[in-house]
Amino acid sequence: MSQLHKRFSADQVKDFFIRYLNKELKIPYLLEILGIKRRRFFTLLQAFRKNPKGFTLEPQRTNEHRKINLSVEKNILKELSIDQKMIKNPEVPLKNYNYSYVKERLKIQHHQGVSLSTIIDRAKKHGFYFKDRKKKIHDREVLTHYTGELVQHDSSHHLWAPDQKEKWYLITSLDDFSRFIFYAALVARETVWTHILALQTLVLKYGIPFSFYVDSHSIFRFVRGRDEIHYRHHLKTDEIDPQWKKVLETCGIKVVYALSPQAKGKIERPYRWLQDHLVRSCVRQNVQTIGAANRILGFEVHQYNFKRVHSTTGEIPYLRFQRALKEKKSLFREFKIQPPHQSAKDIFCLRLERFTDPYCRVSIHDAQFQVKDTLPRQAMDIRIYPLTPRVSEVRFWHKDKLLDIQRVKNGDLKVVHF
Repeated sequence: MSQLHKRFSADQVKDFFIRYLNKELKIPYLLEILGIKRRRFFTLLQAFRKNPKGFTLEPQRTNEHRKINLSVEKNILKELSIDQKMIKNPEVPLKNYNYSYVKERLKIQHHQGVSLSTIIDRAKKHGFYFKDRKKKIHDREVLTHYTGELVQHDSSHHLWAPDQKEKWYLITSLDDFSRFIFYAALVARETVWTHILALQTLVLKYGIPFSFYVDSHSIFRFVRGRDEIHYRHHLKTDEIDPQWKKVLETCGIKVVYALSPQAKGKIERPYRWLQDHLVRSCVRQNVQTIGAANRILGFEVHQYNFKRVHSTTGEIPYLRFQRALKEKKSLFREFKIQPPHQSAKDIFCLRLERFTDPYCRVSIHDAQFQVKDTLPRQAMDIRIYPLTPRVSEVRFWHKDKLLDIQRVKNGDLKVVHF
């Protein structure tokens, strides 16, 4: 039924009230004619008694609720101005305003509660607004049935903290089923070791997943015509296993390669969310060191994992992940050090193959190592595990037997990229 003011005029309703007050009409009859409840009837009757001449049925609108404190408006425009500077900077990975972020910022930082519609209204009035672009239909879906069935792993290179003026790499591992982010870290340089370290962190904390999903970056895959060198032209794609892939094979983890950037779409959504919040927070906190940026990243990952409902799954990632574990819908396996390995350092490491010289020494670039219990011209399997940015532990193996352990400065191992 339409609203009362659209079915009756004010004069008609006035006449009904006068006849009611004169006891000419009874209330059940009036309620049926007017199509309203008793409470509404007596509210209107009271308004009529107070002001018979000015009585109206039109809704009384007021703009008082639209008025906001001047300090609130000032902070809204301040936050939008900061975003505008970042959007105009081609080096910063931001293309749009994030009004929801501004709303959270006002609430947490300034203790000011403002509706999203108010922020958007101010943005439109002051030029902090882009016309709606055609959005791609979100047709992604969860294709896995178990947590640990497929781990999305990738890195992204951007100017995360514009004040620092140096681009960093964001390395992230995400569970396809739950969308839970297992690992996220900013590093100054992307190397084989940074990805092995990410893998080690995941496996030691959560267990061994069934498979990893990566692109065809040279760290993850040897591709003929791109990575070959002049004396290995006969080698085909995947006939050489990169260091990172060797670690996965040792753990018994299957590797799946994405053949196009579009195929990596599932991890791109969390990346966009992370980079959006990370950049905005780094700018507002004047972050200039990678350590400070990583602390902000940790906070944002916690918000993503434990506070926010994912748009695809409709669940908070952590709760979905825990529910899968409880319901035995997991392909994670317990990590155990299997013989002949004696330590996780023998698995999550960089590997080299060398032969001892006539003096039973092994050379790695300019560094020479006298190895115990070895013979001249003996094949050595060398495992290198960085302990700190400056020092590494070198473990010498021969035929599944650990012969010696030595420590060396990373600067002496110039052939190894940390």
